[in-house]
Amino acid sequence: MSSGRPFRVRWLGRVRYRDALALQQGLFADSADDHLLLLEHHPVYTLGVRATTEHLLAPPEEVGADLERADRGGDITFHGPGQLVGYPLLHLPGKRGGGMADTVDYVRSVEGLVIDVCRELGLADVGRLDPYPGVWVRPDGPDPRKVAAIGVRLSRGRTMHGFALNVDPDLSFFDRMVPCGITGYGVTSLAAEGVDVSMREVVDRVAGRAARIWAQGPVDRADVAWRRTDVEGDADVAAFTRGEGPGEPPPVERKPDWMKVRLDTGPEYRRLKGLMRGQSLVTVCEEAGCPNIFDCWNDGTATFMINGERCTRACGFCLVDTRRPEATDPGEPVRVADAVAEMGLAHAVVTAVARDDLPDGGAAEFVATIRAIRAANPGTAVEVLIPDCKGDPESLALVFDARPDVLNHNLETVARLQRTVRPSASYARSLSVLARAKAAGLTTKSSLIVGLGETDDEIDGALADFAGVGCDIVTIGQYLRPTTNHLPVERWVEPATFDRWKQEGERLGIPHVESGPLVRSSYHARQAAEAVGVASAVPVTLAATPA
Repeated sequence: MSSGRPFRVRWLGRVRYRDALALQQGLFADSADDHLLLLEHHPVYTLGVRATTEHLLAPPEEVGADLERADRGGDITFHGPGQLVGYPLLHLPGKRGGGMADTVDYVRSVEGLVIDVCRELGLADVGRLDPYPGVWVRPDGPDPRKVAAIGVRLSRGRTMHGFALNVDPDLSFFDRMVPCGITGYGVTSLAAEGVDVSMREVVDRVAGRAARIWAQGPVDRADVAWRRTDVEGDADVAAFTRGEGPGEPPPVERKPDWMKVRLDTGPEYRRLKGLMRGQSLVTVCEEAGCPNIFDCWNDGTATFMINGERCTRACGFCLVDTRRPEATDPGEPVRVADAVAEMGLAHAVVTAVARDDLPDGGAAEFVATIRAIRAANPGTAVEVLIPDCKGDPESLALVFDARPDVLNHNLETVARLQRTVRPSASYARSLSVLARAKAAGLTTKSSLIVGLGETDDEIDGALADFAGVGCDIVTIGQYLRPTTNHLPVERWVEPATFDRWKQEGERLGIPHVESGPLVRSSYHARQAAEAVGVASAVPVTLAATPA
């Protein structure tokens, strides 16, 4: 069993449908493993490939729901909080020659999983209602009611989409549609049938039974943080994230020898500092307190930050200013391009603070900066390190269509620590950004910082998720605490462990992994890009640390 294909189970919390779909598509296209994504959606009505809006009885916006089209079978379905959605992405053996026969077999296995879980939870009278797919309460009685919808897609022996089990959703959303296009039957939930159970217990039972049914090899499970009822408000995030200010510099800690950096303000460092001030440019090297500033600046490499120096997110690890942002500067892209020219750089990395206050999340400024650099420096390769733009497909497409040579978006930490480390972001959304960029034909890159309380195995799992969405470059480095109100350093990771992660990432199929105590997202950016085939010759970096 242990030598077979890994089965990776992920509880992702609440995820917008569009992000989950992009993540599924990325895993479907690039992953050699099997996956089970478990999550809740924000309210959304979804239409299958043959569905029409005639079965939608009222505008979704009236009830605060989205409307999305999906590449699955079936008609119209509702997803929302209180409903467990499961997306198995499996490699199926063609037992019956492929085609509809295998599809029917697979749908039956999904239905069987949900039926078994419902019975384990105490809902005894549950089963199938031919010819309608799904799971039904009292299927042989006078009033059958659907408790779980099934909608799948099979292609080349691979599966997408899956099931939606009503645990305790607001059932009034179903009154505004003809569920699955089937008239004459109602919809119910575990709670409505008298089964009092938490979402967490349902997830555990589904994950366990799915592993017994579908796993061909080792099972790897990772959960984003479950909502806690034993704390108030944001007690589980950093004081900085709660708005208590940056605090004092941390007390002098006894850093291990491998974390000590020599101060070297040489002539190239001083020249670049003067250039940044003269062009009124902001560098993340200074704003984020990067330990490599002397090394990079003396090497003629700088890391700029566009869209101002104030971030709309307050991540518990980041030193960037979080006061109210100012208006963007229309002259900034040209000044960045001029600085690239003056430095004689052939590989430029451009990023920004997160700007959730802007309709497009700052995407237009990225496009303007990419174009300005290329206009002034036609031979320069351009790397961008972008925020998630709240997952908005149109905003992300603006950046993708500008065709940066490398598209970087940082995951930062493992699934379990997302809320603690960057509460305004999402593990699933960040993976979906990388998946979308990969689908657009771009070279993709991401980063992890360690020492925040994660385990070695959790980093292995995150590396598997990077590999699953086809990420080309991954950087891993040690976290350093900026101030006393930021998250504490939980451990100093030894160099040998970083070496092992590099080997593990490359074993999983990631083409280039830069892993070491002092590694940061833009460290050795030119060399990493060259390693995966992006042409450049001279170091340059224009970057930052958005969520």
